Amino acid sequence: MASFDLIIRNGTVVTAVDSTACDIGITDGRIAALGTNLGTASREIDASNRLVLPGGVDSHCHIEQPRPDGSWNADDFESATTSAAFGGTTCVICFSPQFKGHGIAERAEDYHRRAKKAVIDYSFHIIITDPSPRVIEQELPPLVAAGHRSIKMFMTYDPSFLTDAEVLTVLAAARRNQAFVVVHAENHEAIKWMTKRLEAAGLTDAKYHAWAKPAVVEREAVQRVIALAELLDVPIQIFHVTCEEAAEEIRRAQGRGLKVFGETCPQYLAFTAGDLDRPGQEGSKFLCSPAPRSKADQEALWKHIRLGTLGCVSSDHAPYQFEGPKGKQAIARESPFSKIPNGVPGLETRMPYLLSEGVRKGRIDLHTFVAVTATNPAKLFGLHPRKGSIAVGMDADIGIWDPDLSRTVTNAELHHAVDHTPYEGMTLTGWPVTTLVRGTVVMDASSRHVAPGFGQFQPRETYPLMMPSGRFPTPFDPHG
Repeated sequence: MASFDLIIRNGTVVTAVDSTACDIGITDGRIAALGTNLGTASREIDASNRLVLPGGVDSHCHIEQPRPDGSWNADDFESATTSAAFGGTTCVICFSPQFKGHGIAERAEDYHRRAKKAVIDYSFHIIITDPSPRVIEQELPPLVAAGHRSIKMFMTYDPSFLTDAEVLTVLAAARRNQAFVVVHAENHEAIKWMTKRLEAAGLTDAKYHAWAKPAVVEREAVQRVIALAELLDVPIQIFHVTCEEAAEEIRRAQGRGLKVFGETCPQYLAFTAGDLDRPGQEGSKFLCSPAPRSKADQEALWKHIRLGTLGCVSSDHAPYQFEGPKGKQAIARESPFSKIPNGVPGLETRMPYLLSEGVRKGRIDLHTFVAVTATNPAKLFGLHPRKGSIAVGMDADIGIWDPDLSRTVTNAELHHAVDHTPYEGMTLTGWPVTTLVRGTVVMDASSRHVAPGFGQFQPRETYPLMMPSGRFPTPFDPHG
């Protein structure tokens, strides 16, 4: 009788803290042994000259998410999670939205139905845009108890943004229900004012998106929401940090002992505000929020990844078509920059970009790569110790990578349902050749091997990083 269901042999196993040449024995979807001479298995994979990495955890991606105008992201759960698997990601956390005047429970139920097409594992953040008493007191507690352990807030975007008073309401509710809070931090009123002034001056092309959203509006909102979270003693993560100014605010908060975490995305490492100025509406392909910044900001972001200020690098995958009557190109041609859908696709390219541009070019080491793409997000969002590393007892979520495989990115070879990629023509070295989820090969040799529905919802319990510190800036406990 075979000792294991599967053995991965002869690879270099890499985690966030070390690497070793060893084999991995897998039984019932979990890692059962690490070592050499493990015995026999029903199936073996030879990983000679390969890196064996934890499957990526992408904690910020928009999949099959409706918009208030009735349109949808380009990807559904099947195409998006297939794309993720081909990029080495084995678990995603996406968003169950709320629209003003509506609740959150019905949308979460609908989202669960849609997610049954997933081919990798998944979990949800609950977006709150309207913290009414019914939402906060009746709908939120059972959703959190059912494993939706994180809440997202917007500080900008009509009609999604929350006022400071509403931010405090959500922070207090998160603490009361033991949920973690993630934040899109930009100053709404400043952006609104700048946008009106720019458009009144006839400055309406995509490049002026960056002018309406300069770094100062991000930095101010980051500082403000950190102060509000400190007032109530609520841990938070700042999403998609783009600039040195915002990163420094986070680092100062961390230096004061606050539980403030930072995240950035590959698009802010790869592109600048100058890319918004490409001809023929091509600049709209790079339009996302916050806006891309400068080369100096890119270097600062790499520095803060090395320092640990920015402990997660997610895709913020937000796929909108470029062509077609509702595509970015048509809207950019007829409407000002403020009407162009915000977001870029990036599920499949997130990890290859970071390995190629980060590790191979000496900006980060391989262990930092594993930390920011898998281990840290798994820990920060309560998926660890099931996900995010390679250790006995964990889910066998594994990516087998050829570190020397070079590919030129073309949209035709990607697996999402979007008609473009901003990384078109970029040569990246280091790609996954096999991806396993719970010990099952999902992707191998450019083929998908599981049917829609193989992915499973991952409910999350309470966990150390999201717990309050127990310290307030005054002797008064505002939650008492």
